[in-house]
Amino acid sequence: MAQIIDGKTISQQVRQEVKEGVAQWVKGGGVIPGLATVLVGDDPASQVYVKNKNKATVEAGMHSRHIPLPVTTSESQLLELIDNLNRDSSIHGILVQLPLPSQIKSSKILEAIDPKKDVDGFHPINVGRLVSGDATLMPCTPLGVMRLIKETGMDLRGKNAVIVGRSNIVGKPMALLLLQANATVTICHSHTKDLQQKVKEADVVVAAIGKPNFVKGDWIKTGAVIIDVGINRLPNGKLVGDVDFEAASREAAWITPVPGGVGPVTIAMLLNNTLLATKNISH
Repeated sequence: MAQIIDGKTISQQVRQEVKEGVAQWVKGGGVIPGLATVLVGDDPASQVYVKNKNKATVEAGMHSRHIPLPVTTSESQLLELIDNLNRDSSIHGILVQLPLPSQIKSSKILEAIDPKKDVDGFHPINVGRLVSGDATLMPCTPLGVMRLIKETGMDLRGKNAVIVGRSNIVGKPMALLLLQANATVTICHSHTKDLQQKVKEADVVVAAIGKPNFVKGDWIKTGAVIIDVGINRLPNGKLVGDVDFEAASREAAWITPVPGGVGPVTIAMLLNNTLLATKNISH
């Protein structure tokens, strides 16, 4: 049976590190790091995420400013708000919760955020830096995944890493971080042939496709590390990942649970990015 990679415990460790980092920074005369979260509309899942992010920010000794906007907000109104936050010296990180309502183009909003305050790591400039290997602010979920893999003690050099899913938020940046760690990386998606065989050859599987229990237990190589980024709600209300947890646990050496795996660590990495952004802006 696979050992559980406990995201909650690892998240607490990272948050404690950030809290100590903030205290040291402020004690040395640095400004209190400020994070602004913007939520357009009232999507229940997004509300929970943002609430958790705000709470974690305050617990880390940072300043949190939450800006809820009605679902009818126009693109120009949101751009004006971001312009104000870019110029606000008490704010060092800006996070616009996705998805946005249909009248607002996400790419336009993400590009409007000052790259130095882009704690999500989605700005084209930061994406470019990640590709060239000199990034500062990187996407939080892939960063969290790297931390979870580190906890298993696996040396990624030369290992086969398979990512199921190619989104800009997880799949693509995940591939770049695994490449930096000298893994051999394969990105799989809906057009991949022999997907099952590709996964079967993987020492590390990162599942981020958004389909409940999509990756089956008999796809898993014995002794693999399984990181399940997916979070899907079944009709009965139960939360499950993209991997069939029970079946995969019988083959894998390590596996993340859903919930309690990647999610908490993603929030911890957001706090880490906010402290990093504060230091970069202040220097």
